[in-house]
Amino acid sequence: MNSTFFGCIVGRVANRIRGGRFDLDGKQYTLARNVGENHLHGGLKGFDKFVWAAKLFRKGDTAGIRFQHTSRDGDEGYPGTLKATAEYALNENNELSFEYWATSDKPTPVNLTNHAYWNLAGAGSGTIEAHEARFNCPFYLPVDKDLMPTGEILKTAGNPFDFSSYKAIGHDIGAVPGGYDHCLVVGKRGGDLDLIGTVRDPSSGRTMEVHTTMPGVQLYTGNFLDGSFFPRHGGFCLETQWFPDSVNIGHFPSSILRPGSMYHHRTVHRFS
Repeated sequence: MNSTFFGCIVGRVANRIRGGRFDLDGKQYTLARNVGENHLHGGLKGFDKFVWAAKLFRKGDTAGIRFQHTSRDGDEGYPGTLKATAEYALNENNELSFEYWATSDKPTPVNLTNHAYWNLAGAGSGTIEAHEARFNCPFYLPVDKDLMPTGEILKTAGNPFDFSSYKAIGHDIGAVPGGYDHCLVVGKRGGDLDLIGTVRDPSSGRTMEVHTTMPGVQLYTGNFLDGSFFPRHGGFCLETQWFPDSVNIGHFPSSILRPGSMYHHRTVHRFS
């Protein structure tokens, strides 16, 4: 089993759901519990465990691959048959984009993301603690000992989650038990694709911007990498998404997709 989710599409719901359960339209649904008593990244057989149908495409200066998967009603406990499409594309402007669409015949939570790990210095170069990050994320979601959000939305200013100006990822990582594995709340600027952050590696000079349509991004610093292939903190993830456990926390943005509506999510990485 791939417990690190290297480069995977994760779903039907990325991130954590407390107790592996939620209520929707007066009915309680019980999900697979695959991390203690909680549900993580779609369960025991989430979207990362399936072989998706794939087809290459070209549009002008863009080349990519389109993936499709149908998740049946009841898979891992989720209601509704969900038809999902994901497109990965590269263009001549050094942009890598991830785009997702989904429809369902019953109301169901949907939260798709890509779980790519990044090390801008290159594989085998050590940890990402010297990488410098700046995020347009004025708030973050604190978590409990099980990494479940508490429901609070706190300011990042003046604490280890403050990346309002460039700061080495490792500068304050020791003050965060286990390392960063928290959802940062995107500061919207009114555009379709909002610049949520920039990460640069001083040693190589490589820089990556991340733009997204989603309200949150999970900053994860490879805390559970065990050294078998990559060292702890050997890569970082920026998983753009709805907030974790939003199905159980009413004041979080809703992740519920209803029949007749379309789930759509786009994230673009720009390299220089």
